[in-house]
Amino acid sequence: MPERKPLTLHRLRAMHAAGEKLAALTCYDATFARVLDDAGVDVLVVGDSLGMVLQGQPSTLPVSMDEMSYHTACVARGNRTAWIVADLPFGSYHEAPEQAWRNASKLMQAGAHMLKLEGGGWTVPTVRFLVERGIPVCAHLGFTPQSVHALGGFRVQGRDAGAATLRAEAQALVDAGAAILVLELVPAPLARDLSSALPIATIGIGAGTGCSGQVLVLHDMLGITSGKRPRFVRDFMQGAANIDDAVRLYVAEVKSGRYPDDALHSY
Repeated sequence: MPERKPLTLHRLRAMHAAGEKLAALTCYDATFARVLDDAGVDVLVVGDSLGMVLQGQPSTLPVSMDEMSYHTACVARGNRTAWIVADLPFGSYHEAPEQAWRNASKLMQAGAHMLKLEGGGWTVPTVRFLVERGIPVCAHLGFTPQSVHALGGFRVQGRDAGAATLRAEAQALVDAGAAILVLELVPAPLARDLSSALPIATIGIGAGTGCSGQVLVLHDMLGITSGKRPRFVRDFMQGAANIDDAVRLYVAEVKSGRYPDDALHSY
């Protein structure tokens, strides 16, 4: 099998245009970066979810810029070909586009290829500001973990009247230059409609099989998360001989469209 060339934004766009599903997983260290890259994961997301799965925090809110920079650098050192997306943590881009630029620059210097920020509406000027300065942006709509208290907990977003708002926010983010859109806890029919209507790739998490790709928290996918497992999670370690096999199965199931199963994993 030929060695995979490093993924670029141009190649990700070409894969999306060709109808190939994108397989993404969160990643926080060099060892797992190498394992996931070797197993064919397209996108490594250095998520502020590290606050919950690594630090034991009740939410992503306590994660700092220094911690995000540290983990991004770790992932970059272990990775060879995957595309690295790093989260801008809570409070790092909320004041002004200039603040977002300063903090995005730190993550890019640490090894990120793209930055992710949460929310629509007020984030549009920030997305445009970053893109105009050469920083690729991944937007994030639906359930946005940094707004967990404002949203009333871990709840599905975009039902009923909320669907129109989500559609408008998605289009505005695309118009501002966002290159990828994460849809989290969005009803599967709405996520499918958005994925068909928008010119960019959508990456779903609890948003059904109609998205252009999927992402899971690594620890959830490996079945080592404590507490209640979200409905959209599948434990890929079941029946796998080792972690490498589990990750390869995840990639294969995403790319074939077998995961997620709308009857089991969607809303």
